[in-house]
Amino acid sequence: MERWQNRVAVITGASSGIGAACAKLIVAAGIKVVGLARRTERMESLKNSLTTEQQKNFYYRQCDVSQEQQVQEAFEWIEKQLGGTDILVNNAGIIRDGNLVEMPMHDIKDVVNTNFMAPIYCTQSAFKSMQKRSFPGHLIFINSTAGLAGYNPGPDYPSLNVYTPTKFALNAINEICRQELMTLKTKIKTTNISPGWVSTEIVPDETKTELGDVILQADDVANAVIYALSTPPHTQVQEITLRAVGEWY
Repeated sequence: MERWQNRVAVITGASSGIGAACAKLIVAAGIKVVGLARRTERMESLKNSLTTEQQKNFYYRQCDVSQEQQVQEAFEWIEKQLGGTDILVNNAGIIRDGNLVEMPMHDIKDVVNTNFMAPIYCTQSAFKSMQKRSFPGHLIFINSTAGLAGYNPGPDYPSLNVYTPTKFALNAINEICRQELMTLKTKIKTTNISPGWVSTEIVPDETKTELGDVILQADDVANAVIYALSTPPHTQVQEITLRAVGEWY
């Protein structure tokens, strides 16, 4: 992790769950962190939970990453105040209840814009910063096993509707970025991390109760991020799949 000291990591959806866990571990590794999320009070609380030294390296901006203009403004601020983006953790994601064939179109658009378009907005801004400085940065996509080929929760579980297609698409985004970054002759890495059920706010309490201890914790995913970042410059961890022991799919 030595080469990342005092570099800048941008984490979307940093106000809770996996994003907050990533922020804590990354800032503890001596890296400056910028959290992007809508709930600034949560990020202020996160900052207050850090040590005094770590607080100096934690920054946050209110940003709805599904809105292109807000993303551009956030990354421009990072460029001006901190010199640029070296690591991007595309973590923000949402889900809505319902069946794809009948749910309201505004719910579908919310999920698509947050889970699919937002990573593209953020990736383009981060890449622009890395390319301008010729820096071998790292793009990380927090995905889901719901986006893996063969995903089938079975008839006893509610549909994940458009969430699943957006996570399938995130696999493609990661691979296309990997190919393009080689074609452009950069040393920027990409990593796609697909966890199964994780004990976060996005998972209903009744599901957590049903799963019991067969569920990952946010720190498990954050540690996978740290592992990918800790590899030497010539090594790229392209894919990580995480499941709790005993998880069926």
